[in-house]
Amino acid sequence: MLVFFICVLLFFIFLYKFLTAYGDFTLMSKKQPKREEIEDKVVWITGASRGIGEILAKQLASLGAKLIISARNEVELSRVRTQLKGKHAPDEVKILPLDLSSGEDSLRIAVEKAESFFPDSGVDYMIHNAAFERPKTSILDVTEEGLKATFDVNVFGTIALTKLLTPFMLKRGHGHFVVMSSAAGKTPAPGQAVYSASKYALNGYFHTLRSELCQKGIRVTVVCPGPIETSNNAGSKVPSEKRVSSERCAELTIIAATHGLKEAWISYQPVLAVMYLVQYMPSVGYWLMDKVGKNRVEAAEKKGNTYSLSLLFGKKKAT
Repeated sequence: MLVFFICVLLFFIFLYKFLTAYGDFTLMSKKQPKREEIEDKVVWITGASRGIGEILAKQLASLGAKLIISARNEVELSRVRTQLKGKHAPDEVKILPLDLSSGEDSLRIAVEKAESFFPDSGVDYMIHNAAFERPKTSILDVTEEGLKATFDVNVFGTIALTKLLTPFMLKRGHGHFVVMSSAAGKTPAPGQAVYSASKYALNGYFHTLRSELCQKGIRVTVVCPGPIETSNNAGSKVPSEKRVSSERCAELTIIAATHGLKEAWISYQPVLAVMYLVQYMPSVGYWLMDKVGKNRVEAAEKKGNTYSLSLLFGKKKAT
């Protein structure tokens, strides 16, 4: 009888932890970033002019990183640099304007510049944070222009930059790619077909890259956030839509990278539960998303909650 009660107690403790989780259990077991893995290291961040990229820059600067910040908007990058504080910030922070859709020749020049900024070490961490995402829409409404724009930035540009930078890392015998993917790269994402496809592509490429090159010193951490509170949606009044803050997402990303995690999931429920179902019980997970799909697209069209459990039952809340 005692064993039974202990088992029941443990079950409810586990259930509580799962229902209140903000990420996968491996990630949650790592409480703090390893400062020694970041201090005095060169970290190059794309998409650093706003959102999670900007916050990553601030947190990494405070941990003593030497930063290279990139985005298309040089004015915004200058603004970010003035706000950075740390051992090497703001004076040593390098600004490198970058358009991932500009083609391989342009990206090659950017890589050469990045490698020259800190010639004693080169780039230690490459954080692929830049991304292109359109508003949620039906898969039938996807345009060729939208498809190309998304893949040019999220896939082709990111892969090209990686291919150009990797030889420098291999020559030094070490390097770490941190890839900001998405929960949409782990599960079906009704209303986000092209964005989801681009993130699935990133996941496949970078996990394969690690498998091929890990014994030569190349590490990869793929981060898959669910709904995140950013400057783009901070004013949203969608009922019951719970999002992880950008600050917490950035902190957990750094924790995952410095602890050498190969993949990390960042999300509250119910998205986290769906990720687990699709990963470990795919038939159930895909059945669940099939039930949700049509309702989620309709909720997005009405600017309602696209992460609500009510979508499973056809109840669509709109603002």
